Amino acid sequence: MPISRRSLLGGAGGALVGATTALLAVDEGWLPGRHRLRRQLGLTGPSGHIPDVAPGKVVSGSFNSPHRLGAPTGWSVIYPGPEAEQIPVMVELHGLGGDHTSAITTLGLDRFLPAAVAAGVPRFAVASVDGGTTYWHPRPNGEDAGAMVLDEFLPLLAQLGLVTDRIAFHGYSMGGYGSLRLAPLAGATRVRAVAVSSAAIWVNPADASPSGFVDAAEYQQYTVFGHQADLDGIPIRVDCGTDDPFCPADRAYVAGFTRPINSTFEPGGHDSAYWTRMAPAQLAFVGRGLGPAQQALRTGSRALESGT
Repeated sequence: MPISRRSLLGGAGGALVGATTALLAVDEGWLPGRHRLRRQLGLTGPSGHIPDVAPGKVVSGSFNSPHRLGAPTGWSVIYPGPEAEQIPVMVELHGLGGDHTSAITTLGLDRFLPAAVAAGVPRFAVASVDGGTTYWHPRPNGEDAGAMVLDEFLPLLAQLGLVTDRIAFHGYSMGGYGSLRLAPLAGATRVRAVAVSSAAIWVNPADASPSGFVDAAEYQQYTVFGHQADLDGIPIRVDCGTDDPFCPADRAYVAGFTRPINSTFEPGGHDSAYWTRMAPAQLAFVGRGLGPAQQALRTGSRALESGT
């Protein structure tokens, strides 16, 4: 009888994991040793490079979130230029162990976004927010980071002057799952694109992260598997590296759509080297969705979206 990773972490296997970073890696299904070796051998594809351009304007703040049981919740908005603008917004959801600053420190979006706009992508802002470790869905203790995004963060963005009746979702790992889950709740008339990297999803509910799902039943309640039709009318892009432990599940998820969606599966791991490599193409994809319907992307933008 196969032993699930969840039961292993609950027994003697969990005691073998000492460092917090290692625990997070195991928790999300990523045992780093093999991946590091393959990267050293040059087998996981090229690393992404953050553009050497002036960063866009960043506005940050925090609020106490009722949906997060009063937790102080940080946020940042990245604009494509030096000034705040009234433009559509892409909501950025971080992975496990990250926070709202990960959009800059892990992904470099404060530089990728200006570079994308300079290449012809329609202008939009990126808004990131703290989601804790709860996988952006309701938890048994009443915390619900997903509801925080929809009921608290989006109204805050509207108060800042951003266009929130035309939004997109983007996320990596835990945030990839969160983006796929929250987009249908926000609705196809509002959400114009979803792009995710290395979505943290599992085919076997027993393997789901204990940080975000107390048991298999909770995972099954909030899984995105079997709910691909909920995203009808929304352009979807899913990218995952073939060295990523989530690749088999991400492939299975993509195969569950009854319509064509954008997806790539190429060498890459569960790390910022892969996520930054995919960022230009994903921002171009999102910009196409958020831009005015009559506005076609210019040639430079199409070049950014190679691989779709």
